[in-house]
Amino acid sequence: MDLVKEIQRLKKEKNAVILAHYYQVPEIQDIADYVGDSLGLSQKAAETDADIIVFAGVHFMAETAKILNPTKTVVLPDLEAGCSLADSCPPDAFEEFTKAHPNHVVITYVNCSAEIKALSDIVCTSSNALKIVESIPKETPIIFAPDRNLGKYIINETGRDMLLWDGSCIVHEAFSMDKLIELHKKYPDYKIIAHPESETHILDTATYIGSTSGMINYVKEHQDQKFIVATEAGILHKMQQEMPNTELVPAPAKEDNTCACSECHFMKMNTLQKLYDCLLNESPQINVEEAIQERALLPIERMLELSK
Repeated sequence: MDLVKEIQRLKKEKNAVILAHYYQVPEIQDIADYVGDSLGLSQKAAETDADIIVFAGVHFMAETAKILNPTKTVVLPDLEAGCSLADSCPPDAFEEFTKAHPNHVVITYVNCSAEIKALSDIVCTSSNALKIVESIPKETPIIFAPDRNLGKYIINETGRDMLLWDGSCIVHEAFSMDKLIELHKKYPDYKIIAHPESETHILDTATYIGSTSGMINYVKEHQDQKFIVATEAGILHKMQQEMPNTELVPAPAKEDNTCACSECHFMKMNTLQKLYDCLLNESPQINVEEAIQERALLPIERMLELSK
């Protein structure tokens, strides 16, 4: 069976749209209607007129699409595709944390569960985090969750004193400083670009710090340069497609693995076969409790409004 052909047939038949994150395997990126970062994917989910949204990403992303489209069918190829960062912020503990600091505006990074979004005043992505934080009056105290590394980066860039939740992404904390130094010795004319979820010592080495889409745009604007890319290695597929003559090397991870890079195990759980199966069976479906959906929608809509 030609999976690509069958997926395209089913998509047309069922009026479905396939949204994929940059960290998905190349064959999923290639068949998707839209490939993007969390902000772009949220925007596409908000404006789609498809009946079915096939979300090739991780659980919290599909949940966000469902919150924005409560009457549509949202499916995820593998229901087990979670997120270490989202897992680092349990709703009960976070609710206690916010109650202990009642006068704070709660800004949460989109990489969190629907329950956490429902406890938030506004959501942000790495593309718009600086803009969102700067939209809050200077005298207003802020809680920022769940990513402490992104929070530290925002504090450094804006000078805002934010209260940080102690969460992190294992993929972006997996980069080895020692190996990065060795790699840079091997490729001394390569510029380092990094995602703000990375640890401070990695960000300190970077020529450019930005979201996945920001990194792609930066490379596009500097195609004559060479880059070491410090984020999940799936981004290299789209970068190389768009800039075939630009030399790119993934930043090395602490562990010794086959790709010598940092990969998200959860993102790679989705496969072309699983994507076909979930479109065929319209399962597994993502559902969000109505009360949570209604409360979580407001901070997401605030983010989308500020991102126009």
